[in-house]
Amino acid sequence: MTTLASLETPCLILDRARLERNARRMTERHKASGLRLRPHMKTGKSIDVARIALAGNFGGITVSTLKEAEYFADHGIDDITYAVSLVPDKLPRIAALIRRGVRLGTVTDSIKVATEVSHRAVAEGVVVDVLIELDSGERRAGLIAGRPEIPALGRVLHDLPGTRLAGVLTHAGNSYQCRSLDALRQVAEEERLCAVTAAGQLRAAGLPCPVVSVGSTPTATHGQCFDGLTEMRCGVYMFGDVFQSEIGSHDMDDIAVTVLATVIGHRPELNAALIDAGGLALSKDRSTGAEGLPEDAGFGFLADASGRARIPGLRVGKVYQEHGLLESDGPFPFDLLPVGSRVRVLPNHACMTAAMYDAYRVVDGPSDQVVDLWPRINGW
Repeated sequence: MTTLASLETPCLILDRARLERNARRMTERHKASGLRLRPHMKTGKSIDVARIALAGNFGGITVSTLKEAEYFADHGIDDITYAVSLVPDKLPRIAALIRRGVRLGTVTDSIKVATEVSHRAVAEGVVVDVLIELDSGERRAGLIAGRPEIPALGRVLHDLPGTRLAGVLTHAGNSYQCRSLDALRQVAEEERLCAVTAAGQLRAAGLPCPVVSVGSTPTATHGQCFDGLTEMRCGVYMFGDVFQSEIGSHDMDDIAVTVLATVIGHRPELNAALIDAGGLALSKDRSTGAEGLPEDAGFGFLADASGRARIPGLRVGKVYQEHGLLESDGPFPFDLLPVGSRVRVLPNHACMTAAMYDAYRVVDGPSDQVVDLWPRINGW
């Protein structure tokens, strides 16, 4: 029997009971909203996680890399949205997936890109489904709803021989800047209006718009009206993290992914201790240090080895490549955490933290027993 005490550290621990609870909550919410839930697998990157996220849903997923798309297709998922700006050089891999029978949605906000994609798709003997990417407030990529560029791009995608206009898509990443429930609801409504307005432009121009897709974990959780939308894409809700708990997407007790680490040194003169989880094991995400959040977690809060209880006042205050420096609000509890003892770090950003690991060590609730090993896919 594998136990937490027998694992090499640092390693990534996944609480299956919490994952199932988080996934079920979002599935039930969007069954009630009438939207198709298309879970984003950029955080999970595991077929075992995907099966839990897809339970009770229509079967489609979202990915952020073509390697993810290929991996999930190898495991039988054939309805995938690749939600990163399309570039023509990726057409050979996209075409290979389409020829395998994968219904692969792609995104662009550029007529020039659409034209070149069509040219290459014709050469590959495929037709590529393309959604128009919209900017609903994040200011990262996409067109602004209401602008004439939207029906113009829609016409190109509809008329060119190598592309098919599949609809519109946006992501309210700016929801991560919200600090109140009212602000989250406002951003969710702005996200909805952006997508619905653009869909209306296409339809008014006599163009099809079967898919009206939105999604972020905060807006999926707190949005109040979903009229005019067809699907919701979100992902970090499955695992949760400290940042998401601080902006109200879930409770701290919902965090399903933690890093198991070992105390490797004491520094009494610094009122600190060292663990063997540094920037590579935890990431250097400092999202909880943003202005307006209730508590700065440093590079992660601390829980005991079982994950049952947070250790009050402790955080990973600094990270080096392979070292984490534990800091305390009061006198450091050296007796509680002797050298060689284990702790669990609750990550600021689950997506970034999980990215360095090739597998999850799975526990089932507050247990010291490791019940499974779930591989992850990394890379591009």
